[in-house]
Amino acid sequence: MEFHGYSFGYDKPTDGEVVFSTAMVGYPESLTDPSYSGQILCVTYPLIGNYGVPDEGADENGISKNFESEKIWVRGLVISDYSFEYSHWDAVKSLDEWLKEQHIPGIYDIDTRALTQVLREKGSMLGMIVPQGCQKEFPVDDPNLENQIQIVSCDKVIEYGSGPKTVVMVDCGVKHNILRCFVERGVKLIRVPWDYDFNALEYDGLFISNGPGNPQFCNVTVANLRKAMKADKPIFGICMGNQLLARAGGANTFKLKYGHRSHNQPVRMCGTNRCFITSQNHGFAVDDKTLGEDWEPWFVNMNDGTNEGIRHKTKPFFSVQFHPEASSGPTDTKFLFDEFISKL
Repeated sequence: MEFHGYSFGYDKPTDGEVVFSTAMVGYPESLTDPSYSGQILCVTYPLIGNYGVPDEGADENGISKNFESEKIWVRGLVISDYSFEYSHWDAVKSLDEWLKEQHIPGIYDIDTRALTQVLREKGSMLGMIVPQGCQKEFPVDDPNLENQIQIVSCDKVIEYGSGPKTVVMVDCGVKHNILRCFVERGVKLIRVPWDYDFNALEYDGLFISNGPGNPQFCNVTVANLRKAMKADKPIFGICMGNQLLARAGGANTFKLKYGHRSHNQPVRMCGTNRCFITSQNHGFAVDDKTLGEDWEPWFVNMNDGTNEGIRHKTKPFFSVQFHPEASSGPTDTKFLFDEFISKL
């Protein structure tokens, strides 16, 4: 199947897993989200680029002020209508200029709703963006067959902030707003690579970040988590962190047909009528049926009934599949950071 449009951004061919997001805003945050590593992003909202791109500055802790990482992680961008004129008080460049700087190709004038219908019917699939005159042929490499977390994780231990409590963060592709959420709450944060044995460190709580791809590649992380669970210190996970904590607890994960990528995913807290609108970006999920007797589902997706969080019945271990830090998206569930810190 082919869709024809017009090129913008960097003029080169690219390939990857084609996925879609129904978010209406937040393309600077989405493009720099490491969870999109290996993927071509189709945005269903029709008008993209109208508010430009903000400055890439960092705060006193070295955390990006406006982006979710230090670079764009998507392999390509597919949109309907590109706005050649942008207007925003914080903008310093156009989306086209930014993509060119970072060597990311884009294509516009695509019927993104029709493309999304194909992805919903057939599931996420491999695809290419090929400028006229360039050569690139199928088959292409499947990014789900390589360890995307190893690609996006930090390669050294990094410390942020200060405070009476210390949290070790396992970086599987962390979004910078998670860093901000911890630092602004007055904790010392120690960020370690995905395969780092953090059990030798002194800490009050353990956090497992979001990240891209298949959680089955992270056996080293799962083994380290199982060691940490013997100490009974609080553990909190987000997105990939939910899947890795579930695996450490003995559960299985599976690939969703087309994933959850949007700002409007409704979830319900199990055993209650409390519902929240959440920001999400993941292609795999936890299989509730494989949870051990010591664990229970914590949140459930109200669209398709899949797992959106787990917690241990007696110990301070819990995680969520959605993004309480948002950026971009709703902040309805940001209280989960306070709940975790209260247990330290």
